[in-house]
Amino acid sequence: MQQFNNNTSLAGNLNNDFVPKSIAPKKIDPNADIKQWIWIYFLLWIFEGALRKWFLPFLASPLLIIRDPVALMILYLAIKRNLFISNSYVVGMGILGVVGIITALLLGHHNLGVALFGARIILLHFPLIFAIGRVFTYEDVVKMGRITVLIAIPMAVLVAMQFYSPQSAWVNRGVGGDTAGAGFSGANGFFRPPATFSFITGTVAFYTLSASFIIFFWLKKGIIKPIYLYAATFALMVVIPLSISRSLFFGVLLVLVFMAIAISRKTEYLGKMIFGGAVIVLLFSILSKTSFFSTGTDAFTSRFENANEAEGGVQGVLVDRFLGGMYSALMASGNQPFFGYGMGMGTNAGSFLMTGNTGFLIAEGEWGRVIGEMGAVMGIMLIMYRVSLSVSIAFASFKGLSKGNLLPWLLLSIVLVNLPQGQWAQPSSLGFCTLVTGLCIAALKGPTPVAKAKITKLTSTDEPQMV
Repeated sequence: MQQFNNNTSLAGNLNNDFVPKSIAPKKIDPNADIKQWIWIYFLLWIFEGALRKWFLPFLASPLLIIRDPVALMILYLAIKRNLFISNSYVVGMGILGVVGIITALLLGHHNLGVALFGARIILLHFPLIFAIGRVFTYEDVVKMGRITVLIAIPMAVLVAMQFYSPQSAWVNRGVGGDTAGAGFSGANGFFRPPATFSFITGTVAFYTLSASFIIFFWLKKGIIKPIYLYAATFALMVVIPLSISRSLFFGVLLVLVFMAIAISRKTEYLGKMIFGGAVIVLLFSILSKTSFFSTGTDAFTSRFENANEAEGGVQGVLVDRFLGGMYSALMASGNQPFFGYGMGMGTNAGSFLMTGNTGFLIAEGEWGRVIGEMGAVMGIMLIMYRVSLSVSIAFASFKGLSKGNLLPWLLLSIVLVNLPQGQWAQPSSLGFCTLVTGLCIAALKGPTPVAKAKITKLTSTDEPQMV
């Protein structure tokens, strides 16, 4: 827990106190280059699918791991400057990764490429979580949140274009320029749009993250211009039905639940959310009168009802899909090799390298994949590291909430879904979990005193402004 509670250093402030502001040298961030690489990782997460579908389709396969060298560069620079935290999570997962490679080659599938592809998940991207948490400041997280909210506005236009366009249209091209389309089966003849991502899960992840920042900016006035906040809120309301995705609906709902808990502990947020709720009701009443919105709503409602009926109602959606996957993974472990079938074999890329076709050779669920690849003992150990880290971050975020630090608490609503059981075999989902968990840890530091004073000054005025 210690690594989550260190505040950003303010070294150099004492000297600046004795230098007139007009001639004081501009403070240089010694970690600016590492932060730039983190921003590149973030932007590649959003636009990697666009490169693979539209702009560089002939490089679709190598672009699948385009964030890997970026992650390696971030870790290299962090280690070089003694910024990397070598905690029990990193060490334990690192040992499992190395042993997993050895057992895969000696006792599993014997394919080095597949083993390395699987091992990179826990040897490269998992430690990146802590590098982001250490290098980024609270203000960096807020800045990334502003950019996310701004991107959400034009992204909604793209989602609408994909929803109403045939799968043969350019905006719906699949990975590698596939003219069959990237949309996933939806309802009423419409498909679930992937936006700039290669699959609908990217759209779900991006707008769930957007929702957490949108709510944060509603509660913390003075950080983003109101016009952008209104536009992003409008965009989120449009995308939810057009996505035809229950996962996005429940993801946003979970963020709202965490918001309600925050309001119950700090009633000063209540007035702001009542105003925000009134704006949403007004926007919804306007949208509901348009055929553009009602068509998407009808498709979403149809998909929701049909899928719920097929899966046994709400219990099937919220309980069986989540807890059932865990239970079935544990029960199936007794019928698998002690050291599993080998790391990487449960990924789509691993399947392609071994058979020439993509598919789930072990299990579709994350826990089933992990246990199937590494065996019951190592697989359960890896899962426990992920669960334990989730619990640690949850306690730290709740503690921060009691001190008025709202941001990590809202991000926690996403972390608790993606860190314990997120599908890390899929590179986009892996990148999302890495980013959000790292941002949550960084946000635990809270704003620096200078930033607090600046925000207080801004929020004392009648009109919120950009920080």
